[in-house]
Amino acid sequence: MSAEAIIEVDNVSTVLGGHVIHRHLNLTVYRGEVMALIGGSGSGKTTLLRLLLGLEVPTAGSVKIFGHPLGRCAARDLECVRYRWGVLFQNGALFSALNVFDNVALPLRELKSVPDDLVKPLVMLKLAQVGLKPEDALKRPAELSGGMVKRVSLARALILDPQLLFLDEPTAGLDPDSAKQFVKLLRRLRQELELTVVMVTHDVDTLFAVVDRVAVLADQHIIACGPLADVARLPHSFVRNFFLGHLERCAEEDLRRFRLSLDDTSEDGGVPAVLREAEEIHH
Repeated sequence: MSAEAIIEVDNVSTVLGGHVIHRHLNLTVYRGEVMALIGGSGSGKTTLLRLLLGLEVPTAGSVKIFGHPLGRCAARDLECVRYRWGVLFQNGALFSALNVFDNVALPLRELKSVPDDLVKPLVMLKLAQVGLKPEDALKRPAELSGGMVKRVSLARALILDPQLLFLDEPTAGLDPDSAKQFVKLLRRLRQELELTVVMVTHDVDTLFAVVDRVAVLADQHIIACGPLADVARLPHSFVRNFFLGHLERCAEEDLRRFRLSLDDTSEDGGVPAVLREAEEIHH
């Protein structure tokens, strides 16, 4: 992990409808790391995510992505920065009237960033990267399992080859096996694509599997940010309850053992084989 800051949140305060959401909040995310944001209900996680996406403007302070100040830059500059990140929404946010192929192709078609004859191979390659088969491209969202919806949404988030990926509760609503396979997929893609990742999650297993640092949002600001083992021992009521029964898993050796168990690709649906087939077609 380099020391280059990708996200810089500096002394941010946010007031919405007269209610103070954030007060003097600071957060820095560095290139190549996976940062998890945790906090209780109503702690301001969603609002912070909206600030990072440029959908809200802080009342005070600044938010910079790739060195660009959000909310205080020209619309054209903001659009250029947005093309460098992808977003996976909690419920997938797929368009029900479009099939899988068209959902993933939508950003390419809206931006007209590639010739029409390249749209199909690019979409099929992204579907293969997330472990979906060619025949899945013609399915409608209503025909997909929860895990497949997450994978399609992830393929769409990656279609523009972003450097930064935002994940909102990536394993929410998935059964334990589907959640495990999705986390394994995230681990692989993070390495292959050299992504910087910011995720909001309440799932402890997801934290243990992929996260480099954890930021805790409570009392209107980031009360702690650091390695999982350090944050888990913070003497704060939310942190104690969040990691209740899991402290023994936070030791470096236990984390390493758990992550090694996830690196076995024999259970992730033949993703590597599917990806090789797609790459052969592409070339």
